Amino acid sequence: MNSATSTETELAARGDGLYRSYRRAGRDTPVLRGVTVEFRRGTFTAVMGPSGSGKTTLLHCLAGMDRPDRGQVWWGPTAIHALPERRLARLRREEVGFVFQAFNLMPGMTAAQNVELPGRMAGHRPARSAVREALARVGLTGREHHRPAQLSGGQQQRVAIARALVSRPRVLFADEPTGALDRTTGTQVLRLLRDGVDHDGTTCVMVTHDPAAAAHADRVLLLTDGRLVDELHRPTVRQVADALARTGVEA
Repeated sequence: MNSATSTETELAARGDGLYRSYRRAGRDTPVLRGVTVEFRRGTFTAVMGPSGSGKTTLLHCLAGMDRPDRGQVWWGPTAIHALPERRLARLRREEVGFVFQAFNLMPGMTAAQNVELPGRMAGHRPARSAVREALARVGLTGREHHRPAQLSGGQQQRVAIARALVSRPRVLFADEPTGALDRTTGTQVLRLLRDGVDHDGTTCVMVTHDPAAAAHADRVLLLTDGRLVDELHRPTVRQVADALARTGVEA
């Protein structure tokens, strides 16, 4: 099935009617209950909601890290939900980038080696000049040969962002990218994500619990009990906090 709800050139990713349950204590527990979302190219979307609302599960399904029980996931014109696992794994390395709270850097590799690792695994190692440029953009010129243990938490997260962006991915998926950082460093990381959207046309989908982080986005999606319950556009921190409060979450 190759139909699209919007023109394929406008959409970087979308999920149609996503359901996902997990087996817990001998029974199926619904986590996603028919979520449909679209992400236009060159936009920044934050996904929020109470603990257990399904926001991380939604991100993982959209990112091809988990498969929905029902529903469809598309990256541009490609239906990733229908792909064999090996093909999907290769496409993840080629089409999307990931940034996580835990950084997920290889401790025995330098910053430059960590940045080029996904490309090497995909069989097309990025040029050294591209790696240097990616690290320079996140403020790490001169740190190319430092290993993660020699870098601060904020610097490690910036390496992770450089790694995610060096291949110019279709979509950048970020799961609580500022969760382990102090406020000042977290703001710097969010500005880097925002810059990738504004200047490179990257599409960013970010899960966060922080209204201040969400206010960097063009759009905020709120989930409750596995359902999309609200959508905010260009919100202020206060507007995000108020919307969360309506779902029972204290900001």
